[in-house]
Amino acid sequence: MSLLVTLTALLSGPDQPGLVARVSGKIFEQGGNILHADQHRDMEEGVFFQRIEWEPRNPQTLQEESDSFVVFAKALGMTARVSSSVHRTRVALFVSKEDHCFHDLVLRWKAGEYIADLVAIISNHEIIAQAAHSYGLPFYYFPFESGIQGKQKAEALQLKLLKSLNVELVVLARYMQVLSADFLNFLGKPVINIHHSFLPAFAGGKPYHQAHERGVKLIGATAHYATEQLDEGPIIQQDVVRVTHRHGVPDLVRKGRDLEKTVLAQAIRWHLESRVLVYGHKTVVFD
Repeated sequence: MSLLVTLTALLSGPDQPGLVARVSGKIFEQGGNILHADQHRDMEEGVFFQRIEWEPRNPQTLQEESDSFVVFAKALGMTARVSSSVHRTRVALFVSKEDHCFHDLVLRWKAGEYIADLVAIISNHEIIAQAAHSYGLPFYYFPFESGIQGKQKAEALQLKLLKSLNVELVVLARYMQVLSADFLNFLGKPVINIHHSFLPAFAGGKPYHQAHERGVKLIGATAHYATEQLDEGPIIQQDVVRVTHRHGVPDLVRKGRDLEKTVLAQAIRWHLESRVLVYGHKTVVFD
């Protein structure tokens, strides 16, 4: 049984009358069949967002149809990103010592949950090397020498590897290093991070310890796009779990790990399915 080949477009731009009709008409003119369509209007900013998925008339001309749609959207004053259901995004996982998100994501990928290829496991520690090899995944070790120059050297080597592998998405699966602004700029690809708190609360290091000290009744996890500002990138997904005064830091860590895995997994799935539109410090996530 062959899989249905589809194109999905994410559009955003100034709202104006007739956008939905014109977009639908464009797909109809190309002989496409719309399968799903959803839209949202930011009432304060006057910005229109749409996600539309369709079956093209000729699956052999996906790139041509994608390029044509982007040009069409630009003529409307909109920006558009078009992806195909047959494209397998090339993903690199960055890890440190904690391995719960790493194992969860790899097993989901092996189970076929993601239309993607895991092309590299990158770490500043060697602890996860054996586990990566047991999954048949390439592991790359980049130790960080002390000082700014040591960090710059490691990041330069990482960037060289990512470019050579044509990586399209980087996932920080509890990678306990802050990516520099230069790294993010030179990479030029989306980076998804999982932070073990309900941002903007308890940003930075040891958030479970911070939460315990404040006696909070809810702890959370946040998946967001990484930016130059630590833990302030556009949020993709969040979730929380209730805690009480009886829970110590180890309890918060244990409960939090379950949240981290599910929140990160969902954020990656939405990204790969072209359901996330970033604008400003926010995201629109089409379910």
